[in-house]
Amino acid sequence: MTEQDQTRYSYGTGRRKTAVARVRIYPGDGTAVINDREPLRHFGRRELEQAALRPLQVVGLADRFRISVKVVGGGVSGQAGAVAHGLARALCAWDAELRGPLKAAGLMTRDPRMKERKKPGLKRARKAPQYTKR
Repeated sequence: MTEQDQTRYSYGTGRRKTAVARVRIYPGDGTAVINDREPLRHFGRRELEQAALRPLQVVGLADRFRISVKVVGGGVSGQAGAVAHGLARALCAWDAELRGPLKAAGLMTRDPRMKERKKPGLKRARKAPQYTKR
């Protein structure tokens, strides 16, 4: 790999629940590194690894890029969603023509669902204490 290939990359930030992923894609051989580990070792389950790398499968470019990811916050499921979102954004930054198929697959939309905060006087976000008549 040349020095120019080392410096030429596209970047995307992905978010899901409270997880934030910073994704860089370089021209390369299809290897992926998430927090300095291989994806299966980081996520622990094959389904989460596949969910995280799904944007590459959708556009059919799985073996054209080397992927470097730093992801923090949340759990492994939220992190997998954040990586997928960031990877889709990085692919769009690389080539704007890829936006259509990624959007059709639902990978460009940030999933807004987050845990609701606990309210005062309630046991959880919405569960009220049991009502007693007397």
